[in-house]
Amino acid sequence: MSLNSIIWSSYIMFSSRFSILPVQNLPFIENMEKRIKSASLLLDASLGHCFVHGLEHQNANVIYNCLRAYAAIDNTRNAEEIFCNTVVAPLMQKIIPHGPSEALAGASGDELESDYEQIKQCVEKDCKFLLDISSAENSGLHVFDFLANSILKEVLSAIQKGKPGAFSPGRPTQFLRNYKSSLDFLAYLEGYCPSRSAVAKFRAEAIYVEFMKQWNVGVYFSLRFQEIAGALDSALTAASLAPVQNSNSNQGNSQALTLKQSVTLLDSMKSCWRQDVFLLPCSDKFLRLSLQLLSRYSNWLSSGLAARSSGHASFNPGNEWAISAAPDDFIYIIHDINCLATEVSGDYLTHVLQLLSSCSSEVLDLVKQSILEGGKSLSSMLPVVINTIVDALVEKAVEDLRQLKGITATYRMTNKPLPVRHSPYVSGVLRPLKTLLEGERAMTYLTPEAKNELLLDAATQITSRYHELAAELISVARKTESSLLKIRQGAQRRAGASSDVSDHNVSDTDKICMQLFLDIQEYGRSLAALGVQAADIPPYRSLWQCVAPSDRQSLIKF
Repeated sequence: MSLNSIIWSSYIMFSSRFSILPVQNLPFIENMEKRIKSASLLLDASLGHCFVHGLEHQNANVIYNCLRAYAAIDNTRNAEEIFCNTVVAPLMQKIIPHGPSEALAGASGDELESDYEQIKQCVEKDCKFLLDISSAENSGLHVFDFLANSILKEVLSAIQKGKPGAFSPGRPTQFLRNYKSSLDFLAYLEGYCPSRSAVAKFRAEAIYVEFMKQWNVGVYFSLRFQEIAGALDSALTAASLAPVQNSNSNQGNSQALTLKQSVTLLDSMKSCWRQDVFLLPCSDKFLRLSLQLLSRYSNWLSSGLAARSSGHASFNPGNEWAISAAPDDFIYIIHDINCLATEVSGDYLTHVLQLLSSCSSEVLDLVKQSILEGGKSLSSMLPVVINTIVDALVEKAVEDLRQLKGITATYRMTNKPLPVRHSPYVSGVLRPLKTLLEGERAMTYLTPEAKNELLLDAATQITSRYHELAAELISVARKTESSLLKIRQGAQRRAGASSDVSDHNVSDTDKICMQLFLDIQEYGRSLAALGVQAADIPPYRSLWQCVAPSDRQSLIKF
């Protein structure tokens, strides 16, 4: 049967099928229908042989006429299947062997990138001629989709049979490479689509949807989540702060993070957007994960500091570090918070926005706002950390200030004259603060602003405690002196002596006040040596009013 006869018969058979529909229940018509079906099978076989011949010899005229015939009888699936079996399948078998004996061979593993490169070459060499014919303008052959129903269909089948592990997210790194290679391959196939509508039609094909379903990006993200979040959790559950090696002495690296916990946080956040981890379809999940990591670090800080403030670690592991940390250890935290906040709102944010540049401006604004908010929440921890250092310094200062009680014993138990110099304890009150501020860590990692804030807060709170203890000491001394005076006057009355005789000698309370006055003057000079004007601190003014002689009350001078 000639090609023209096949085409003409195709038109006749197609018309006959529709002409018998209104009377298809009549016996004569039923008999005719059987004959038509038989003739259709013969016609399909003849058309198929002709199409195969055209494909084998790449005869454009034969292929074009066969495709017109298939389109005329609305049998595009047969043409797509014949092309798949005749041309595409043998090529796929060579590139990705998937017979019973090769199914587990895995000579090249489950990597797909090199396979896709070979497939592209085969498409260019052995399939392009047909794709050009079927996509030619005004050809009437756009009803065919050889890209999806022949090429992509066979590629999917070959991978499923020959390399089923390529779709497995259980090996995330390989899965990501294969996924990106697959997207690149699909983009290559879309390059053969003559228009945007053809691309949309290609993506809507069932086999395209089925191909994309093979890539379980949800499971992939879950595995990455466990990997990234698990690394940070392991670092934050350590029983103590872990300084990075040489962080104490590396003067030239003052902008680098100093704690392993902080380094792990930044590494984990960056991992979410690394080229070998990030997937655009999971961008919202990776953004949420990066913000959760930042929040986890902030909670680690806040819970640890709260545990230290309360004096005991809670049941949650990871708070012990704050209990055992020395005051200058928290300098590392202050430095790292500043570095992290700068990085998050700077280079990190820029990198994320670049990766998401394909998103709308509204989405990018929301992403930017959420990341900046995360950085601000971290910076909000700075005052709490500084207060923790101040509390520790105040506690040490109070240990020296408790020696105030010895002043009472000195002048109650002995008949010492009016004091002329300050007490020895004064020099130790501000020593911990001075040691911390002049230490190597503070000089290296604290900014001038942070040092000034720490100095002023510590000086104010130490002075406040000084005032409380001094006021209590004077109050007790005066009450004791008043009681002793009443006892002495009662004894004098019982002895018949005059009770209105006053003692013009300097009282013990006066001596105590004078000693305290000398002490706070020396304390004021120590504050000045640190750069704090004592008169500018309200607690010091109250302390001065409490112990200064009446003629020195109005002017603070030492």
